[in-house]
Amino acid sequence: MDRQVNRPADIGPEEWEIRCDLAALYRLVAHYRMTDLIYTHISARLPGAGHHFLINDYRRMFHEMRASDLVKIDLDGNKIDEKSRPDQVVNRAGFVIHSALHANREDLICIVHTHTRAGIAVASQKCGLLPMSQHALKFHGHLAYHNYEGIALGLDERERLVRDLGPDHRAMILRNHGLLVGGRTIPEAFDHIYFLEKACEAQLAAQSGGAELVLLPDEEIQEHTAAQYRHDEIPHWVDMAWTAALRLIAPEKSDVWT
Repeated sequence: MDRQVNRPADIGPEEWEIRCDLAALYRLVAHYRMTDLIYTHISARLPGAGHHFLINDYRRMFHEMRASDLVKIDLDGNKIDEKSRPDQVVNRAGFVIHSALHANREDLICIVHTHTRAGIAVASQKCGLLPMSQHALKFHGHLAYHNYEGIALGLDERERLVRDLGPDHRAMILRNHGLLVGGRTIPEAFDHIYFLEKACEAQLAAQSGGAELVLLPDEEIQEHTAAQYRHDEIPHWVDMAWTAALRLIAPEKSDVWT
């Protein structure tokens, strides 16, 4: 189905494509049960010098998100389309977290933040993510941690979020809180959150069995596996997985493009 057929006249083609992909990502996150009612958020930065970005309308569940539901805001939290869409609501914590990264990490187009059971559980373990699975090694040497400071409502936390993520990492565990990833594209962000979530799930499943765990302490093996993942993270492979995943929600649910 041609997404552009349903594009509103006041939204340009490039922004509409980003809106459609972001709405699809919301629905995929819901499909894979990574939601927490309306309380987490995914954003995508729009082209241009203004650093405007799209984030969810706080009133909608992820499984029903549409391209037209996404709210365009600036780095100060102002709604760009206030006059035409005055009833849209933005999650304050979502604005704080996402504005911090969109303002300071030009390479990250899409930011995903989740509160899953597995993500919160691993975020609450002192050891953090253990090197015990192939999925976990995808993030070896490229996973940051941020200490819990309460619900992210204060603008001063933005500086520490940026500091802790650093200039190169694209994944971070928010201690006692959840998971956060960034992608250079929307498909890449989906790839990161999917595999980080699966790594956390695998860790909890292994720990719950009560048997002694086999960790992978060999630094050479860890580095080798992480490098293999980085080699595979070229757009072609990430995009193939994304295109396949889209068939879970479209075109049968083509209302995602409206």
